[in-house]
Amino acid sequence: MKRNKLTALAVSVVSALGALCSCSEGYDKLLDKNDPVTVTVWHYYNGVQQTMFDEMVDEFNQTAGMEKGIIVEALSKNTVSELYDSVIAAVNNDVGAEELPDIFAAYSETAYLADKAGKLADIGQYFTDEELSEYIPGYISEGRFAGDGSLKIFPVAKSTEIMVLNRTDWDKFAGSVGVTTGDLSTWEGLAEVSGKYYEYTDALTPDIPNDGKAFFGRDSMANYMIIGAKQLGSPFESVSADGTVTPVSDKTVVKRLWENYYVPFVKGYYAANNRFRSDDAKTGDIIALICSTTGAAYFPSEVTVDDDNSYPIESMVLPVPDFEGTSPYVVQQGAGMCVTDSDQKTEYACAVFLKWFTDETRNIKYAVNSGYLPVKKAASDYEKISSAESSVSGIIQDTLNIAINEINSRELYTAPPYDNSDKIRDFLGDYISRTASEDKAAAQERIAGGENRTSVISSYTDDAAFEKWYEGFLSGYTSTAGR
Repeated sequence: MKRNKLTALAVSVVSALGALCSCSEGYDKLLDKNDPVTVTVWHYYNGVQQTMFDEMVDEFNQTAGMEKGIIVEALSKNTVSELYDSVIAAVNNDVGAEELPDIFAAYSETAYLADKAGKLADIGQYFTDEELSEYIPGYISEGRFAGDGSLKIFPVAKSTEIMVLNRTDWDKFAGSVGVTTGDLSTWEGLAEVSGKYYEYTDALTPDIPNDGKAFFGRDSMANYMIIGAKQLGSPFESVSADGTVTPVSDKTVVKRLWENYYVPFVKGYYAANNRFRSDDAKTGDIIALICSTTGAAYFPSEVTVDDDNSYPIESMVLPVPDFEGTSPYVVQQGAGMCVTDSDQKTEYACAVFLKWFTDETRNIKYAVNSGYLPVKKAASDYEKISSAESSVSGIIQDTLNIAINEINSRELYTAPPYDNSDKIRDFLGDYISRTASEDKAAAQERIAGGENRTSVISSYTDDAAFEKWYEGFLSGYTSTAGR
C-alpha cells in the first residue's frame, strides 16, 4: 500500500507548530487538498449498515475530505469472522495476505493481538482532552486496554442489550397469575416468573402432563456469564497494578450464575431451540428474550403456531435484569475503529475522518438508522434522537429509549482483552448453554419414559449436581485459559 511519508523537514515543521498552536491546527499543516492522502477502511457492515456507512463515506469525500485533502475508501469483509481472519492474516504477514488498511473495525480481542504485534497507532494523540471528554467514558476506556494511556480503539457506534416481551401473550398470562413487569427486573425474579409461566401453560392442557412452555431465552450466553460475574463482584479476570490480566474463577459466583440460567433451563422454564431467540419467539417457544439493541429489529410481529395458524402480537421493551442485591450493570459492545501505525499524515487523516464521522448529529443519523447507539454523551439523549430522526418508530424507538436509559444510568462493562480472552469468552458461553441443553433433553427423555418429574429435575439441579457440573466447568476453563 502506498504511504505518504513525512520528510525530516516536515516533522520539524510540525513540531514547531505544535508549540505555537493547537494539536489540530498543527497536524492540519500536514494535509494538502492538492495532494490528497488516501485512507483505506475495512469493516464488516452489510445490508442497511453498509449502505449507511457508504453514504457517509461519500459525503465525507465530497465535503470535509475534499477540503482537507483526504479520500476514504471503504471495503466490507462481509462478517466479523471474515474481517478478523483478514486482519490477523495481515498482522502475521501470512502468505497471500493483504496489507493492513489504515483503519479497520475490531473488537478488543482483535485489537489486542494487533497491538501486541506493534501494528496499532495511538489515535488519542490526535485528539485534545476536551474532544475526548465529549465521548461516553466507558467507550474511551475500552480503547485504553494497553495500560499506558494510549488509545488503540476509537468508538464510532455501540450497542448494548435489552429485554423484549411478546406483550400480547404476556398480558394474558400476567393478568391470570398476578405478576408484573417489575418482577422481571432481577434474574431471580425472572426465573420465578418463568416457573409460573410453565405451570400456567401446563394447566392449559390438563389432559397432557408436563407440557408447560418456556418463558425466556437469551442470545449471548457469554454476556450473561461475563457481565453477571462482574456484577456479582468477581469477574473472570484479575487485573494487577501493572496491567497484567490473569484468568480467575470464583465458585460461589459461578454457582449463582448456574442457579439462574442452567437450573431454570433444565426445568423447562427457558429455551434455545433455534439460532436466535427471535426465531424462538416467532414460533411461540418463548415470549421473552434478551438480545442486542441491533437484534431487536428482528423481534416478530406475529407468532406462527403451524403452517395454517398464526396470530399478531405487540412487543414491549424492558431493561436487562440485574442480580438481587447488586449495582446495575449492562454490557457495552460493538466494534470500534483501530488505526494502523504508519506516519503522522496518514494517521491524522484517519483521526479527521473519525472525528467527522462521530459528530453529534451525523453520528445520531448513522447509529440510529443502522441499529446502533451514538457514542458521544450529548448524543445519548432520547429526546434529541427522536427529534433528529423522526422516522424511527415502533420497536426501534422503544429499544432506543430503554437502551439509552441503560447506558446513562448503569455501569458499563466489557471484559479486558488478554491472551486467550477470546477463547475464554467462547468457552464461558458455550459450556453453560451446551450443558443446559443436553441435560434438559436428557431430563425430558426420562420424564417421558415415566420417571417422576420432580425427582428427575432434582437430580440435575441439586447441590451434588452443581458440584459435578462445576468440576467439568473448572477443568474446561483452566484448560482454555492455558493454566
